[in-house]
Amino acid sequence: MQRALALALKAKGQTSPNPLVGAVIVRGEKVIAEGWHRRCGADHAEIVALKKAGDRAKGARLFVNLEPCFHYGRTPPCVDEVIRSGIQEVILGMKDPNPLTHGKSVAKLRRAAIPTRVGILRTECEKLNEVFVKYITTGMPFVATKSAQSLDGKIATASGRSQWITSEKSRQYARVIRDEFDAILVGINTVMKDNPGLNPHRKTKKLKKIILDTTLKISLTAKLFEGMDPRDCLIVTTAAASPSKRDALAARGVTVIIAPPKEGRVDIRWAFKELAKREITSILVEGGARVIGSALRENLVDKMYIYTAPKIIGNQRALSSIDGLNGTNVEQSVRLKNLTMKPLDDEWLVTGYVFRDR
Repeated sequence: MQRALALALKAKGQTSPNPLVGAVIVRGEKVIAEGWHRRCGADHAEIVALKKAGDRAKGARLFVNLEPCFHYGRTPPCVDEVIRSGIQEVILGMKDPNPLTHGKSVAKLRRAAIPTRVGILRTECEKLNEVFVKYITTGMPFVATKSAQSLDGKIATASGRSQWITSEKSRQYARVIRDEFDAILVGINTVMKDNPGLNPHRKTKKLKKIILDTTLKISLTAKLFEGMDPRDCLIVTTAAASPSKRDALAARGVTVIIAPPKEGRVDIRWAFKELAKREITSILVEGGARVIGSALRENLVDKMYIYTAPKIIGNQRALSSIDGLNGTNVEQSVRLKNLTMKPLDDEWLVTGYVFRDR
């Protein structure tokens, strides 16, 4: 099962909206075939491994981190091929959370007299597919935030200068993390202030760019439009935006989404739900401070990446990395759990999951 998980990881950031799946076929103690799901629309992991094994699959055991699919989607049901192959036993990490499959393939395998075990390295399997599990069970994307700050939690000086709080090594690592997500999201103030490219680390990665822009202030010559398919840029605005500006962006192929307003801004919860309907299963929010604060306030954030440099700005008027939570006591603070720390030269990346007690 550990090998199946390692195989599945080879396609991290490439299979959306499908899960990460690896499969290993074993006869005795010898691995005779293995495979992983490489991209949406391609053969699933079990099919890849079964094709490699051929007739050798008869009487062998199949290890796979996720229950084989039961339904017709972009590909036929995998469970039927597993049964036809002559596999003698199936060992699964977890059931598929998709109600179209959940437990149905396990039941079908057992009806076919194929012993099937479920729950091997379950925790590791659920962690591997945390994006898929969130998306398929809630209809909302898995949301992470990224902040780069000083030790006292500032992302810019009082005059607004922010280049560079963190080192090139931290910035490079942050770009690598982008490739794990379907989309990167920022607010219009970040675009206007920094004019970022918002590009993935790998040139082959299809990374959608999402801009929250209440009144369509974005420039048609913004750097983020360069070298990309304009259809991969989605701007979420409101009815307050200029119709002529909407038309100009649409004429370029940019997707403009009209969201309802909330407190004078784009309703971020509505926006995330709409993006999920478009099969955007994971979003990395890279700024600014108010957008991250808004996402946290709406209880939309699952995970946080906080890059911290050994610097102290020391000015209360300097911009904090998160803004807008407005808690009146410490008990209302956002809490993180399952923290990990990664050294990046003399800086640290703190990663944690938002604690929810309800």
